[in-house]
Amino acid sequence: MRDFELYQAVLGLQAPWTVVNVELDVTGQQVCVTVEAGAGPYPCPECQERVPGYDRKRRRWRHLDTCQFTTWIQADLPRVSCPTHGVKQIAVPWAEPGSQFTAWFERLAIDWLRECAVKGAAGLLRLTWDEAWGIKARAVARGLSRRTQDVVTHLGVDEKAIAKGHRYLTVVADLERSRVLYLAEDRQQESLDGFWSRLTPAQRDGIEAIAMDMWEPSIQSTQAHLDGAEAKIVFDKFHVAKHLHEAVDRVRRAEQRTLKQTGDDRLTGTKDLWLMRPQAMTAEQRATFRALPRTDLKVARAWALKERFRQFWDDTYCGAAQKFFARWFWRATHSRLQPMAAVAQLIQRHLPNVLTYLQHGITNAGLEAVNATIQWVKKTARGFRNVEHFKTAIYFHCGGLDLYPTHTKA
Repeated sequence: MRDFELYQAVLGLQAPWTVVNVELDVTGQQVCVTVEAGAGPYPCPECQERVPGYDRKRRRWRHLDTCQFTTWIQADLPRVSCPTHGVKQIAVPWAEPGSQFTAWFERLAIDWLRECAVKGAAGLLRLTWDEAWGIKARAVARGLSRRTQDVVTHLGVDEKAIAKGHRYLTVVADLERSRVLYLAEDRQQESLDGFWSRLTPAQRDGIEAIAMDMWEPSIQSTQAHLDGAEAKIVFDKFHVAKHLHEAVDRVRRAEQRTLKQTGDDRLTGTKDLWLMRPQAMTAEQRATFRALPRTDLKVARAWALKERFRQFWDDTYCGAAQKFFARWFWRATHSRLQPMAAVAQLIQRHLPNVLTYLQHGITNAGLEAVNATIQWVKKTARGFRNVEHFKTAIYFHCGGLDLYPTHTKA
């Protein structure tokens, strides 16, 4: 097969397109493939009506390398004069409108950008940072435009820190498919309001449950926009556990300061042990920890309350869970441990939407994979000064989007 025929087949060219020249520059390590459009008329890219040509303008596109030689596709691209839409540049079958890369090259670049940072992918592909980022941004725009209005039954709402200084993104995710559906700057009620406005009535009605933490702006936004929100909001069990862990640690820190003043260092180096489940400890950790809960330490009583609360999630019926919580609440508030009493009161204030877990059984655990990927994105990029760039990167890696370009038809 001759070079002309090879590139004709690789590019999938059909009339009126033909490869007319292939030029090899060994010194510059480049290959230039010249493609020509036959005589008109050509289809208008807006209405597909075949209309006469108007003029031609030379353009070129970066293509996949040929034997490690940088390869370019160039053509004198016709413009047409459409009576309805005016002068328009016709579409080409090897690239999307406005792109300076062929669809095949963009697919390769997207694969690289999924695996490494923009700077690394740009270096491997012999692109500038701006060119590589442009491919990434176009892929996200393409993927978002292709999203269908399918119903998502289980949602998760979380906040992700952008940088130091209490700057956050509100993240809404599909828990079943672990994909990000919506991002907004800050974590105010208005941040989540923007998500509800994008949904169709069918999508809103199809939501069965939404997991979130006990953040009032998120609660208020959901109640304002979602019918039956009171029965659909589920406060994340891992967020409740986080509050309990933090309370235990506050008790430990306060007690450790007191003990150190008397030369007692029993709690030194035990921070992680009080936050772990006994089943997750190593044999050495269990040996170290075994004697501590049997002492008169305040942190031992706090730890016992934390561990006892795990039984709450095992109840099948709301009535039984409410009775268990009433007993646990009394013990926590009469323990003379202020951090544990404060958490008990926090849970009591939000108990109806803690109990909804027993009905829906969802948590934000589906967001853990998303959060890990977001953290990787932040680390590889060494942070983001531009919030929109950070959002683009999250959608690219965590949006579950169809990112690849398709071939246009001429």
